[in-house]
Order: sequence, then C-alpha cells, then structure tokens
Amino acid sequence: MMLKSDDGLERPMNRRRTPRCAFRSQRNQEQCQGQDGAQLEMEDERHEQQKDTVPRGTCQTMCPVHELRIRETQNRLHCFEMLAGTEKDRLPKGDPLRAVKEYSRPAAGKDSTNPADLRPPAVLLKTVCYLIDDIAASPNLRPWTEVYSFVFDRLRGVKQDMIIQRVSGLDCVSILERTVRFLIYASYRLCGEPLGLYDPCINNTHLQENLSWLLDSYATGTEPHPNQEEFQALGLLYNLGSTRATQHIMELPERLRSAPSIKLALSVNQAFLERNPARMLRLAQRLNFLQCCALHRHLVTCRRDLLLIFSHGYSSRNCRFPLDKLAQLLYLDTSLAAQLCQVYGLEVNQGNQVVFSKAAFTEPEQGKLHCKLYHNIVAEKQKDFTVAGIIHGYTLDSNICNASNILKKN
Repeated sequence: MMLKSDDGLERPMNRRRTPRCAFRSQRNQEQCQGQDGAQLEMEDERHEQQKDTVPRGTCQTMCPVHELRIRETQNRLHCFEMLAGTEKDRLPKGDPLRAVKEYSRPAAGKDSTNPADLRPPAVLLKTVCYLIDDIAASPNLRPWTEVYSFVFDRLRGVKQDMIIQRVSGLDCVSILERTVRFLIYASYRLCGEPLGLYDPCINNTHLQENLSWLLDSYATGTEPHPNQEEFQALGLLYNLGSTRATQHIMELPERLRSAPSIKLALSVNQAFLERNPARMLRLAQRLNFLQCCALHRHLVTCRRDLLLIFSHGYSSRNCRFPLDKLAQLLYLDTSLAAQLCQVYGLEVNQGNQVVFSKAAFTEPEQGKLHCKLYHNIVAEKQKDFTVAGIIHGYTLDSNICNASNILKKN
C-alpha cells in the first residue's frame, strides 16, 4: 500500500514493527523461550568454566619447595626459618618445618596461580596456627617487633593465597578471626614503638581489610558462626564513632543486636558520640581484654575531652578539684593523673588539687604525650592470658560467652 507524502511523492507505508517476545504468538513464544533457555544454559556453562579456572592449591607445606630453594640461594631466609646449626653459614639452610611462604607483590610476567605454589585452605589454617603458637606466642623469640614483622608478612602471604583461590567457608572465617585478633592485639602491644619498627597506619589498613572480609563472610555464609558476636562488637569498638560501623550494627538481626557484648559496645559508642568521656571510661571497665585493646586507641582522645570539659566547667580562680577524685574518673593512679594534667598545661598544687582553667588548657606538642604510659586500663585486663589464648580466642570471657550461647540454644 502506498501513501502520498507532503511533497506529492508516493512512498510505501512503513510496516508495523514486529512485537516483542512477550506479545508474540504461541509458536513464536515457544521459539523465544527455547532461545532464552539455550542462552541460560550457555551462561551456566560459562559460570562453571569460570569456577574451573579458579586455581586449587596442591602445596602441602607452609612454604613451597621451589620458593624455599630460591630464598636459600639468595640468602633471604628469616632467622625464624633457618635450620638449627646453619645460622652462621654463608648461606644458611631453610628448615622445611619452620619456613613459611613470603608475601610477594604481583608482578608482570609472574604466574601467581601455579597450584604447586598455592596452599589449600586446610594448610593455610595450619600455617596460621603455627605462626600464632610457635612464633607470636613463643617466649624465646624477641624482640616482639621482629616477631610482629615476620608474622604480619606471612599472614599477608596467607591472605594472598586465599584471594587467588577465592577461599570461603569455615576455614576462611577461622583464618580471618585469628588474623583480626592478632592485628588488634599488636595495635595495643606495639603502641608507641618507633615507626621504623611498627607503623600503626599500615596495621590499621590491613586490620580494616581483614575485618571487612570477615564481616562479609558472616553475612554471606550459611554456616553457624559462634564467634560472630565477638567480632561484631570488636569492629564497633575499634571504629568508635564511625557512622558506617554503627549503621552496620543496627542492620544486624535482633538476635545479634541484643547480645550482651554488642549492647555494651553500642553503649560505649553512644557515650563517645555524646562526648561523655566519664561514662565511656566507666563502661570500659566492663570490657574484656581484647575489647580494651580495640578501644585503647580512643582513650587518649577520651581523657583529653574529659580534661577539656572540666577546664571549662571548673574554670574559676578559687575553684580546686581533688586530684584523687579526678584520677578515679580518668581511671589512672594519682601520679599518672597529675602527669596527664601537666601535659595539658593544668596546674596541680602542693595539696594535690587540680586548678582548672580554660585559658591554661593547651594541646601537647607532638611526641610529648606517650599513649603507652596510660595503658593501665588495658593492662589490668590481661591478667594471666597468654598470647596464644588471646589470638585463638581461648580467653575466659569468650569461653563464658560461648557457653552462654550454647545454653540458650539448648
């Protein structure tokens, strides 16, 4: 059929476009469905092929034999890996039972997916347990900065193997839990060490990455995770005041949000957000040792805020505040409380009374305030806990918590 256009020329009428699959005849719909089904099958096959391309480690030792031989010839063995009796040799021998795979940066032309160089999940978990029990917790290996440096690097190697193999499930969670505990404990134990020996920013970066991966594993996994309450609380205490961390906790199921350790962490976080340092320090007394390790980096700010508030509230020429009362609020002994006051420019008279003045309050010079001097609130919690017990989670408080959860389920 022809239509006459405005210019007087006849043009064929445009044919109506073919309707989409949803509006076709039954026969066309069947053909369309058959095409869609074939496409879905192709996508499933492609997905299975991608799964097959994920490398699966076959190395059954903590360090691949090939790497150990190379590091021997290049004299790159750590003293913790040398075979006993060869330490003073020009090229010390590596002990296959003590050598652990190094972390290596990805490089062009380097194959990091060779199954012989990758350790399967069970071997990775065994490696992490060795690093904790035989290195980090060893009373004979010193200084601990060197211990930390070795364990930190080898844990990065473990994480690298996990990423390449896309490890998930219970073994992944067990490795990440121990890694997070180690990094939290190290952030407390090595606080104040020279940057050449310990960098808190680097430790924080890796702690946040491992913690994020762990919390994602809890959310996506279907297996029960008895330690989830512990790490949800640790994550909030470490990231005190973070909107993202608080929102994450509020989106947890009611069963988790109502757990005692998470409720306590939320209370501490609320006191921090409300700039109520006295309440925050009071609540901190109820935390266990590792929770205090996670919180400790916020204690300097908390005590500073308390002194600033008091400097404004009690700023009077004739007003005096008892030092022993202030020490109780700061959870410090009187000598440390007096020292802290002087760091911030506040006067402590001969009668052990603090003379608060908003004009006298000054921020300390960089490097003058040593956080490590005021760690007593954490150190008192450690008691007789061993390093291995802390990192494996065998502390008294966590055992009580786990027992409580078991009783509730029964």
